[in-house]
Amino acid sequence: MLNLAKNANAVLMFLLELGVLFSVGYWGFTLDSGWGVKLLAGLAGPALFITAWALFGAGGGANATYPLTGLARAALEILWFGGGALALYASGLAAPAAVFSALFILNAVLRIVWNEV
Repeated sequence: MLNLAKNANAVLMFLLELGVLFSVGYWGFTLDSGWGVKLLAGLAGPALFITAWALFGAGGGANATYPLTGLARAALEILWFGGGALALYASGLAAPAAVFSALFILNAVLRIVWNEV
């Protein structure tokens, strides 16, 4: 039963990662600017987040180019997932931003409790 919960938490982590990319892209396309700015922000925002995650956080750090551990890893996750929640909030989606934040906190606490950090 515990393995099922751990696997579900891993799936949640993956979905949260995708959610960050969606949120940042959505934010970019909802900016109150011209189409050029919307297109740039909607595509470049997720690209920057993907680059940061690939360099420092992919695969729990195992697949990252420059894997972070400890407090640096915690700071990366807070900034990365917090950026996704902030993008939702900035897009006018306060309730989904709160749910996203709560799911990230739940996921992080469970990973700490199960020593999967």
